[in-house]
Amino acid sequence: MDLCSWRQRYCLIGLAAATVLFSAGCDTSSPPAAVAAAAEPASAAAATPSVSPPVSPPAGTPDAKSFTTTGPLVAEQQADVGTERDGRIVAIAVQMGDHVQAGQLLAQLDDRMPRASSDAQKAHIAAVQAEVREWQAEEESARANLRRADALHDARILSDEEWEVARYKLVEVTAEVARYQSEQAESEANLAAATAQLAQSRLVAPFAGVVGRSSVRLDQEVKAGDSLFWITAESQLHVLFTVPETLMASFTAGVPLDLTTADFPGLHQPGHILRVSPVVDPASGSVQVIAAVDHRSPLLKPGMQMQVRLAP
Repeated sequence: MDLCSWRQRYCLIGLAAATVLFSAGCDTSSPPAAVAAAAEPASAAAATPSVSPPVSPPAGTPDAKSFTTTGPLVAEQQADVGTERDGRIVAIAVQMGDHVQAGQLLAQLDDRMPRASSDAQKAHIAAVQAEVREWQAEEESARANLRRADALHDARILSDEEWEVARYKLVEVTAEVARYQSEQAESEANLAAATAQLAQSRLVAPFAGVVGRSSVRLDQEVKAGDSLFWITAESQLHVLFTVPETLMASFTAGVPLDLTTADFPGLHQPGHILRVSPVVDPASGSVQVIAAVDHRSPLLKPGMQMQVRLAP
């Protein structure tokens, strides 16, 4: 075959290939198999709804149900009872563990000096009051004499000198009344001070409860402000504890609690949250919680440490 024949055959093959490609590009009703296969997965992915994966809590975040903390048991009422004046203990009426009523005597200080001062002031007040009454009678008499002297002086019967004597007599008597009245007021103030010292000689229970601590002995010299007894009420007990601010939503008022203590491992004491502080401590990132003890067990005592968790 000559060179011209090879060139004609080559041109015919190229023309046939171009015709096939042109036909395939113009037919939009049936895409090539390769293109359809590539588009099919994309359409299926678009038809399937997207599902977000579950969000896990941040690492280290405690779970409210498994969270446990501790806090002390405190009484609704508790107080230190101390002395309000210097003195010497002459009597002790109660011991640690004794039950007391409000106003019951706990201990007695030596009260001989304030009692003697009180008696002396009472006697002095009585004497001064008698003087006041006597001078008040003199004052009334001097006032009546001055009224008569005024009338006689106006009638030109009484001289100026005699009228002046009557006037000064009233002034003198009135001054004596005022002096004794001032002395009476001073004596009454001294009596009040002596009475207060007498009252401070008696250390009494501020409310009904039990003596939790006693640090006093006979003939002990005490100073004002010394704490000698600790009284705690036997009514409602509270538990004080803190929770992280991340658990504030679970520890709200009224939520039931399960309270336990290492002192009595088998005891499960019910309780509930009473109050939650509205303020977060920025230093610790926690909030203060106060819980009430429900149906208090007689085994529980103020000052015990309690383990606190949410009730199951």
